[in-house]
Amino acid sequence: MIDSTTPTSGRCAIVTGAARGIGLATAHKLARRGWPIALFDLDEGALDAAAASIRAAGGTAQGFAVDVSDEESVAQGAAAANAALGAPLVLVNNAGVLRDDFLFKATLDDWDLIMNVHLRGAFLMSRAVQSFMVAERWGRIVNLSSTSALGNAGQSNYSAAKAGIQGLTKTLALELGKFGITANAVAPGFIATDMTRATAERQGLTFEELAERVSGMTAVRRMGDPADVAHAIAFFVAEESSFVSGQVLYVAGGPSA
Repeated sequence: MIDSTTPTSGRCAIVTGAARGIGLATAHKLARRGWPIALFDLDEGALDAAAASIRAAGGTAQGFAVDVSDEESVAQGAAAANAALGAPLVLVNNAGVLRDDFLFKATLDDWDLIMNVHLRGAFLMSRAVQSFMVAERWGRIVNLSSTSALGNAGQSNYSAAKAGIQGLTKTLALELGKFGITANAVAPGFIATDMTRATAERQGLTFEELAERVSGMTAVRRMGDPADVAHAIAFFVAEESSFVSGQVLYVAGGPSA
Protein backbone atom coordinates (compact mmCIF):
# COMPACT_ATOMS: atom_id res chain seq x y z
CA MET A 1 0.00 0.00 0.00
CA ILE A 2 1.23 3.49 -0.88
CA ASP A 3 0.84 5.89 2.05
CA SER A 4 2.02 9.09 0.34
CA THR A 5 2.33 10.65 -3.10
CA THR A 6 4.05 8.26 -5.46
CA PRO A 7 7.31 9.70 -6.84
CA THR A 8 7.79 10.28 -10.55
CA SER A 9 8.75 7.06 -12.32
CA GLY A 10 12.40 6.72 -13.22
CA ARG A 11 13.60 7.62 -9.73
CA CYS A 12 14.85 5.42 -6.93
CA ALA A 13 16.02 5.61 -3.33
CA ILE A 14 19.32 4.07 -2.22
CA VAL A 15 19.54 2.82 1.35
CA THR A 16 22.93 1.59 2.55
CA GLY A 17 23.26 -1.03 5.25
CA ALA A 18 19.79 -2.04 4.12
CA ALA A 19 19.76 -5.77 4.84
CA ARG A 20 18.53 -5.45 8.42
CA GLY A 21 17.72 -3.11 11.30
CA ILE A 22 17.26 0.60 10.66
CA GLY A 23 18.22 0.25 7.00
CA LEU A 24 15.60 -2.41 6.29
CA ALA A 25 12.90 -0.54 8.23
CA THR A 26 13.71 2.59 6.23
CA ALA A 27 13.63 0.69 2.95
CA HIS A 28 10.17 -0.66 3.77
CA LYS A 29 8.94 2.79 4.81
CA LEU A 30 10.13 4.47 1.62
CA ALA A 31 8.83 1.60 -0.52
CA ARG A 32 5.37 2.15 0.98
CA ARG A 33 5.67 5.76 -0.14
CA GLY A 34 6.20 4.61 -3.70
CA TRP A 35 9.97 4.67 -4.00
CA PRO A 36 11.72 1.84 -5.86
CA ILE A 37 14.46 0.82 -3.43
CA ALA A 38 18.10 0.00 -4.18
CA LEU A 39 19.36 -1.87 -1.14
CA PHE A 40 23.14 -1.67 -0.65
CA ASP A 41 24.88 -4.08 1.70
CA LEU A 42 27.74 -6.57 1.81
CA ASP A 43 25.62 -9.49 3.06
CA GLU A 44 24.26 -10.84 -0.22
CA GLY A 45 22.10 -13.52 1.39
CA ALA A 46 20.44 -11.01 3.70
CA LEU A 47 20.09 -8.59 0.79
CA ASP A 48 18.10 -11.12 -1.22
CA ALA A 49 15.78 -11.74 1.73
CA ALA A 50 15.37 -8.02 2.37
CA ALA A 51 14.50 -7.25 -1.24
CA ALA A 52 12.07 -10.18 -1.32
CA SER A 53 10.32 -8.90 1.81
CA ILE A 54 9.75 -5.50 0.17
CA ARG A 55 8.44 -7.07 -3.02
CA ALA A 56 6.14 -9.32 -0.99
CA ALA A 57 4.67 -6.20 0.59
CA GLY A 58 3.93 -4.73 -2.84
CA GLY A 59 7.02 -2.59 -3.29
CA THR A 60 9.85 -2.53 -5.81
CA ALA A 61 13.33 -3.41 -4.60
CA GLN A 62 16.64 -4.83 -5.77
CA GLY A 63 19.74 -5.67 -3.77
CA PHE A 64 23.27 -4.64 -4.73
CA ALA A 65 26.43 -5.91 -3.05
CA VAL A 66 28.32 -2.68 -2.38
CA ASP A 67 31.20 -1.81 -0.07
CA VAL A 68 30.50 1.82 0.81
CA SER A 69 34.11 2.38 1.87
CA ASP A 70 35.42 1.42 -1.60
CA GLU A 71 35.31 4.13 -4.27
CA GLU A 72 34.98 1.78 -7.24
CA SER A 73 32.32 -0.35 -5.57
CA VAL A 74 30.28 2.75 -4.77
CA ALA A 75 30.54 4.09 -8.33
CA GLN A 76 29.52 0.74 -9.79
CA GLY A 77 26.64 0.42 -7.35
CA ALA A 78 25.25 3.87 -8.11
CA ALA A 79 25.46 3.19 -11.85
CA ALA A 80 23.78 -0.21 -11.45
CA ALA A 81 20.95 1.24 -9.35
CA ASN A 82 20.38 3.95 -11.96
CA ALA A 83 20.26 1.40 -14.78
CA ALA A 84 17.94 -0.98 -12.94
CA LEU A 85 15.58 1.31 -11.05
CA GLY A 86 16.07 4.90 -12.20
CA ALA A 87 18.02 7.93 -11.08
CA PRO A 88 18.97 7.71 -7.37
CA LEU A 89 17.40 10.91 -6.06
CA VAL A 90 17.19 9.76 -2.45
CA LEU A 91 20.20 8.56 -0.49
CA VAL A 92 20.08 7.23 3.05
CA ASN A 93 23.61 6.71 4.39
CA ASN A 94 22.93 4.12 7.07
CA ALA A 95 25.74 1.54 6.70
CA GLY A 96 27.67 1.12 9.92
CA VAL A 97 29.69 -1.10 12.21
CA LEU A 98 30.85 -0.97 15.83
CA ARG A 99 34.29 -1.59 17.29
CA ASP A 100 33.89 -0.28 20.84
CA ASP A 101 36.80 -0.09 23.27
CA PHE A 102 38.38 2.36 25.67
CA LEU A 103 41.07 4.62 24.26
CA PHE A 104 44.02 2.81 25.85
CA LYS A 105 42.91 -0.45 24.20
CA ALA A 106 41.64 0.97 20.91
CA THR A 107 43.47 -0.12 17.78
CA LEU A 108 44.29 1.84 14.67
CA ASP A 109 42.68 -0.86 12.53
CA ASP A 110 39.40 -0.43 14.37
CA TRP A 111 39.65 3.36 14.09
CA ASP A 112 40.21 3.13 10.34
CA LEU A 113 37.36 0.64 9.88
CA ILE A 114 34.86 2.87 11.68
CA MET A 115 35.97 5.99 9.82
CA ASN A 116 35.96 4.20 6.47
CA VAL A 117 32.48 2.71 6.78
CA HIS A 118 30.70 5.63 8.46
CA LEU A 119 32.39 8.83 7.34
CA ARG A 120 34.26 7.87 4.16
CA GLY A 121 31.24 5.80 3.11
CA ALA A 122 28.82 8.72 3.53
CA PHE A 123 31.19 10.96 1.58
CA LEU A 124 31.70 8.50 -1.28
CA MET A 125 27.99 7.70 -1.58
CA SER A 126 26.96 11.36 -1.49
CA ARG A 127 29.54 12.28 -4.10
CA ALA A 128 28.45 9.39 -6.35
CA VAL A 129 24.75 10.30 -6.41
CA GLN A 130 24.89 14.09 -6.34
CA SER A 131 25.30 14.30 -10.12
CA PHE A 132 21.96 12.50 -10.63
CA MET A 133 20.29 14.86 -8.17
CA VAL A 134 21.84 17.98 -9.70
CA ALA A 135 20.64 16.89 -13.15
CA GLU A 136 17.07 16.55 -11.82
CA ARG A 137 17.29 19.68 -9.65
CA TRP A 138 15.88 17.61 -6.78
CA GLY A 139 17.38 15.31 -4.20
CA ARG A 140 17.35 14.13 -0.62
CA ILE A 141 20.38 13.01 1.38
CA VAL A 142 19.80 11.67 4.89
CA ASN A 143 22.82 10.66 6.93
CA LEU A 144 22.73 8.52 10.05
CA SER A 145 24.55 10.13 12.95
CA SER A 146 24.05 9.10 16.59
CA THR A 147 23.67 10.48 20.09
CA SER A 148 27.23 9.16 20.46
CA ALA A 149 28.33 12.20 18.42
CA LEU A 150 27.96 14.08 21.71
CA GLY A 151 30.56 11.79 23.27
CA ASN A 152 30.32 8.28 24.70
CA ALA A 153 32.89 6.39 26.77
CA GLY A 154 34.35 3.45 24.90
CA GLN A 155 33.39 4.85 21.51
CA SER A 156 36.12 7.31 20.58
CA ASN A 157 36.12 6.02 16.99
CA TYR A 158 32.35 5.82 16.57
CA SER A 159 31.69 9.15 18.31
CA ALA A 160 34.24 10.92 16.13
CA ALA A 161 32.79 9.43 12.95
CA LYS A 162 29.22 10.32 13.88
CA ALA A 163 30.22 13.87 14.82
CA GLY A 164 32.00 14.13 11.47
CA ILE A 165 28.83 13.05 9.71
CA GLN A 166 27.03 16.02 11.22
CA GLY A 167 29.65 18.39 9.81
CA LEU A 168 29.49 16.67 6.43
CA THR A 169 25.70 16.96 6.43
CA LYS A 170 25.71 20.69 7.08
CA THR A 171 28.33 21.24 4.37
CA LEU A 172 26.36 19.20 1.83
CA ALA A 173 23.29 21.30 2.64
CA LEU A 174 25.23 24.50 1.91
CA GLU A 175 26.80 23.23 -1.31
CA LEU A 176 23.80 21.45 -2.83
CA GLY A 177 20.85 23.55 -1.72
CA LYS A 178 20.86 25.70 -4.85
CA PHE A 179 20.14 22.55 -6.88
CA GLY A 180 16.99 21.66 -4.95
CA ILE A 181 18.84 19.09 -2.83
CA THR A 182 18.47 18.90 0.93
CA ALA A 183 20.84 17.15 3.33
CA ASN A 184 19.88 16.28 6.88
CA ALA A 185 20.97 13.88 9.59
CA VAL A 186 19.09 11.63 11.97
CA ALA A 187 20.85 10.82 15.24
CA PRO A 188 19.31 7.79 16.96
CA GLY A 189 19.71 6.93 20.60
CA PHE A 190 19.47 3.34 21.81
CA ILE A 191 17.65 1.34 19.11
CA ALA A 192 16.93 -2.39 19.18
CA THR A 193 19.18 -3.76 16.42
CA ASP A 194 21.76 -6.49 15.94
CA MET A 195 24.46 -3.91 16.72
CA THR A 196 22.99 -3.05 20.11
CA ARG A 197 22.52 -6.74 20.89
CA ALA A 198 26.24 -7.14 20.30
CA THR A 199 26.84 -4.23 22.67
CA ALA A 200 24.97 -6.10 25.39
CA GLU A 201 27.15 -9.15 24.86
CA ARG A 202 30.33 -7.10 25.13
CA GLN A 203 29.10 -5.70 28.44
CA GLY A 204 28.28 -9.15 29.79
CA LEU A 205 24.55 -8.44 29.85
CA THR A 206 21.53 -10.01 28.26
CA PHE A 207 19.85 -7.77 25.74
CA GLU A 208 16.83 -7.53 28.05
CA GLU A 209 19.03 -6.33 30.91
CA LEU A 210 20.65 -3.66 28.77
CA ALA A 211 17.28 -2.58 27.36
CA GLU A 212 15.85 -2.21 30.87
CA ARG A 213 18.84 -0.17 31.98
CA VAL A 214 18.68 2.16 28.98
CA SER A 215 14.89 2.51 29.14
CA GLY A 216 15.15 3.65 32.76
CA MET A 217 17.39 6.53 31.66
CA THR A 218 15.19 7.55 28.71
CA ALA A 219 12.46 10.19 29.10
CA VAL A 220 9.78 8.08 27.38
CA ARG A 221 10.86 5.00 29.39
CA ARG A 222 11.37 2.69 26.45
CA MET A 223 14.04 1.76 23.97
CA GLY A 224 13.76 2.75 20.35
CA ASP A 225 12.65 0.62 17.43
CA PRO A 226 14.06 0.80 13.87
CA ALA A 227 10.64 2.06 12.75
CA ASP A 228 11.05 5.13 14.99
CA VAL A 229 14.14 6.11 13.02
CA ALA A 230 12.56 5.22 9.68
CA HIS A 231 9.69 7.65 10.35
CA ALA A 232 12.16 10.48 10.94
CA ILE A 233 14.09 9.64 7.77
CA ALA A 234 10.87 9.57 5.76
CA PHE A 235 10.06 13.09 6.99
CA PHE A 236 13.33 14.41 5.59
CA VAL A 237 12.71 12.61 2.27
CA ALA A 238 9.21 14.02 1.79
CA GLU A 239 8.53 16.88 -0.59
CA GLU A 240 6.95 18.76 2.31
CA SER A 241 10.35 19.04 4.02
CA SER A 242 11.98 20.95 1.15
CA PHE A 243 12.65 23.98 3.39
CA VAL A 244 14.43 21.86 6.01
CA SER A 245 18.12 21.28 5.36
CA GLY A 246 21.36 21.01 7.29
CA GLN A 247 19.54 19.82 10.40
CA VAL A 248 20.28 17.07 12.92
CA LEU A 249 17.23 15.38 14.42
CA TYR A 250 17.86 13.33 17.57
CA VAL A 251 15.56 10.31 17.74
CA ALA A 252 16.38 9.33 21.28
CA GLY A 253 13.22 9.31 23.38
CA GLY A 254 14.13 12.56 25.09
CA PRO A 255 16.32 15.66 24.94
CA SER A 256 19.97 15.32 23.98
CA ALA A 257 22.70 17.43 25.58
